[in-house]
Amino acid sequence: MRTSTDDSKSLDLLALLGPQARTTLATALADPRRVDEALLDVMKTGVSDVNREVGSLPFVRLQLLLAPVVESCRLLLLADDVSASLLPGLRTVAAQAYTLAGRLAFETRDDSASHSLYTAATEAAGKTGTPWRRAMVHMSHALVTLYSTPGLEPARQLVDAAVRDARAGGSIIVRARAHAVQAEITARAGGEHAARQARAALALAWYDLDGDHADDPSTSSFTAAHLRGFEGVTSLHVGDAAAAHDEFARSAAALTRPREQVQRAIVRSDQALARLSLGDPQSAAALLHECVNATSATGGRVATMRLRHGRRELRPWRREDWVADLDDHMIDALGA
Repeated sequence: MRTSTDDSKSLDLLALLGPQARTTLATALADPRRVDEALLDVMKTGVSDVNREVGSLPFVRLQLLLAPVVESCRLLLLADDVSASLLPGLRTVAAQAYTLAGRLAFETRDDSASHSLYTAATEAAGKTGTPWRRAMVHMSHALVTLYSTPGLEPARQLVDAAVRDARAGGSIIVRARAHAVQAEITARAGGEHAARQARAALALAWYDLDGDHADDPSTSSFTAAHLRGFEGVTSLHVGDAAAAHDEFARSAAALTRPREQVQRAIVRSDQALARLSLGDPQSAAALLHECVNATSATGGRVATMRLRHGRRELRPWRREDWVADLDDHMIDALGA
């Protein structure tokens, strides 16, 4: 940042980019009439590069890396000189950047910034003319709302909106993911009616995911491994711990890529709860050990919350040596 000589605060952020991207964006911000497809590709690549590092770098570092693209999108969308033919592409990039930035802000516990970014993402995606893009925003927003807002209703409203947009859109993968998120949030309400609704949503998710999506317009990485994780959470909340455990195990075994390590830690934490429900607390503690390092590497909020919830459920065994070992590991890695 010290090497940046421009007086504009917004352009100072470009110091975090590579030389070519910095020059390209600085030129466009100085004269929005020079925005072209090549610039949009630079910005899209910037978002993709940051998204690819989720699970490999701390979330706060990813926020810094994404900030130049987020701010550039904001300034260019405010400008009057961007060609009308390029606005759909700019709004698409903005929706992707704001959605990822909203998730990163949530993970670093800045809920106010996260909400503002998701609001901006929803507006940008809504103007692209592709409903499935707005469904992606709603889904991400629903999941962070689930952990940052009391009660299920705010998250339920968002996921219901995601399902409506996904059904109106052209992406089968996005529709599958929307139904999966809907299943989890529905199952958390408890009761037989919620259980039936959740199972129905899961059946729709599997139907969509098993379909032909070779030409799917979405680049979402949602797979059967991810869906099994949602299936496990649903089973756990409707009282079928044995099924939940097996579903979590299959999901975790397939989540092996660096980008999937945060999700794997969440799945393993939930699997530990299933083992605890099956009467095996020591094995549950062993699973939580596995989650500690992956969670500490990124500082992820959801993974940390799920891990600590698992530890709280072990309170009846707090005097056991294997719980003390887990506590020591958590203190060393997480400071708590």
